[in-house]
Amino acid sequence: MKHILLISFFYLITSLASLAQTSSADTWPSFRGNAQLTGVSPAKITPPLNLMWSFKTGDAIKSSPAIFNNTIYVGADDGFLYAITSAGSLKWKFNAGSSIESPPLVIDNVVFVGSLEGVLFALDASSGKLKWKYVSEGQISGSCNWTYGPDGKQKRILFGSYDYFLHCVDAATGKRLWKYESGNYINGAAAVSGKNAVFGGCDAILHIVNTDNGKASGNIDLGVYIPASAAVSGNMAFFGNYDGVFYCVDLGQKKIKWQTEGGGPFLASPAVSGNRVITGSQNKTVYCFDTRDGKLLWTFKALGKVDASPVITGNFVVIASSDGRLRFLDIATGKESWKYEIGSPITGTPAVTAKMIVVGAGDGKVYAFGKK
Repeated sequence: MKHILLISFFYLITSLASLAQTSSADTWPSFRGNAQLTGVSPAKITPPLNLMWSFKTGDAIKSSPAIFNNTIYVGADDGFLYAITSAGSLKWKFNAGSSIESPPLVIDNVVFVGSLEGVLFALDASSGKLKWKYVSEGQISGSCNWTYGPDGKQKRILFGSYDYFLHCVDAATGKRLWKYESGNYINGAAAVSGKNAVFGGCDAILHIVNTDNGKASGNIDLGVYIPASAAVSGNMAFFGNYDGVFYCVDLGQKKIKWQTEGGGPFLASPAVSGNRVITGSQNKTVYCFDTRDGKLLWTFKALGKVDASPVITGNFVVIASSDGRLRFLDIATGKESWKYEIGSPITGTPAVTAKMIVVGAGDGKVYAFGKK
């Protein structure tokens, strides 16, 4: 029995460590950088930056890019997933058959991405060759996430769909392992922390689901549509709803620790680091709250909606917005340290590494910024 317990403990620690180390200073392999969706980059890139290059796709970009092995992966409304080199040239593109708003996820040299037709694709990251596809019954707007199975070895892909289900499939084969039914559309990604998948949706419920078996381990009814993904730090989940209420929920106690009111609709997912949680709103405001009690630490007013999720890098937070600007804000004060006017609305989250920041825009272009 002691031997079995030690093996189980080893797999648990290995699983948690691997999930925590998804990103590095030179990679941004997923929508929020890690499985907990905290939106924190290990890189410490500092302004000012220069526009290094731009790449034109066939239509508007709502997808958030991922960066892995010096390649940028991003979807567009023209139905293609693009793989772009770090120098800004096309490596390959894959025709998904319908618009791709979902941010891609890259693990083990495989790209996982969903389409608005409800198809999840697994592609070879080097060549773009299709490995498998899985068909849901509703559009896929949010990013995939991943976790380990009960054995600590099998990788699993989690994603939500407009068919009301959170799906769990085998990363290697695409075989469905389980699906969990919510009460309405699922827009965002599920944050993964330990054995919990945490997500909200149009049913106004924060769902806490066991990743081993797909069973609910606790749900909290909040009464209003939750369009954004939650960020999980420690035992706390942070997220906003469509009525402008921002929450901190204790996942262990399954109850609200604190909440703030008076914001606009929160479509952005928050970034969490230390005692700061930062998010944007459709009322054009960026908010920074104290993670411990919800105290408002600072705000920043943009010129357009802030639907793109912020990313923390060192002492700065990177903000993109529908006013077409990419900004660096001082994380301590919220003061603007640098900005670049792209001139086209930005709704996707920037990908942040030590070498570059990459973001897509409504003009169908991918922009890369860095030091020259």
